[in-house]
Amino acid sequence: MSLTRRRLFQRLVTLDETQLNPEVVSDRGREARVEFAAQATPAGAKPVRISSNENPLGPGQHVLDAIVGKFPEAGRYPFNATQNESSLPAAIAAKFTGAKAENVVMGAGSGEILTNAVRAFTTSAKPLATPWPSFENPYTTAKKIGSPVREVKLNDKLQVDVEKTIEASKGAGLVFFCNPNNPTATVHSHATVADFVKRVRAASPDTVILIDEAYHDYVTDPNYKSAVDIALATPNVFVTRTFSKAYGMAGLRIGYAIGHAPTIKRLNDFKMPYGIGTPHIGAMLAGINNPAHIEQERKRNTDVKAFTVKALADMGFTATDSQANFIFVNLKRPAAPFRDACAAAGVLVGRDFPPYEKTHCRISIGTMAEMQRAVDVFRKVLGAATTTAAKDKQ
Repeated sequence: MSLTRRRLFQRLVTLDETQLNPEVVSDRGREARVEFAAQATPAGAKPVRISSNENPLGPGQHVLDAIVGKFPEAGRYPFNATQNESSLPAAIAAKFTGAKAENVVMGAGSGEILTNAVRAFTTSAKPLATPWPSFENPYTTAKKIGSPVREVKLNDKLQVDVEKTIEASKGAGLVFFCNPNNPTATVHSHATVADFVKRVRAASPDTVILIDEAYHDYVTDPNYKSAVDIALATPNVFVTRTFSKAYGMAGLRIGYAIGHAPTIKRLNDFKMPYGIGTPHIGAMLAGINNPAHIEQERKRNTDVKAFTVKALADMGFTATDSQANFIFVNLKRPAAPFRDACAAAGVLVGRDFPPYEKTHCRISIGTMAEMQRAVDVFRKVLGAATTTAAKDKQ
């Protein structure tokens, strides 16, 4: 039987997890590979994977159709396709007031751009300043290339400590500001970010400011607004975005940075050639031209997250005010035994995030059915742990 385009696509989208090679599964960082290596699943059970902050529904049929539509050109390099890679910056820029193609650089996920930013703007004499814990890509990249890192502890609300980060930025080559922050899911208002940028620029004019908005599409806080307007108007400032979260394209590796043109030009110098595959070009264009799908995903995530937070609160465990597609929960105990017990029951939750690994766990938001199953497991695991602890005190 010949393998038609339709049959090929059907086979691609119906692969079971057991047919995937763990070595090639990745998202913005190393999280998916870590989960494959560290967590087992009961025989015959399909795991609930709520460990890597993915959209459990995937990208939507409109994106899948666009990918299939580009399959005939899969033999063409991205620069030589009908809709080629060079058209993407203009397509992104068209979504933002005052932006032009020169204000945008594409990447194989925003992770590539974060890596390139550290390479472009830090040296052995110009450190990286980053809140900690936060998304680890800039930190690990700086360590690999020998750039010093100034770690800034979060504040008591598990937010980026603005005052201390401003201080750490003095003389730094790059300052990283993840908003909402991963893994704590906390956010700062547009006014706070604007003030942060203004004060860093005054204290250290040569320092480049990177504002990571990977979870922008999930924010519901009315005081929040994207910092893209700030980035477009301010030298040495740019914002990164990804299609791995609300857009559901973690496996396709598409991201971008938008900001002041000279800063973006410097990032372009480090860009990997042909970083976005030809079929993925169609996926990205379909994604950005269907805002209703993102609104639907935001509402779905908000509803399922509220269910999960309430269920944990009813058990006596509180989470930060999450503005993302994951929650950071105070379990009042180390995350590792909780994670292991959940994994044994087929529910895979987040890894350790020092210095909070003794008390907190990051839990991604799956579908409602997945979170109902996960909550049942949480109730059993946490209840059993509480009972054991009580007996130990007797």
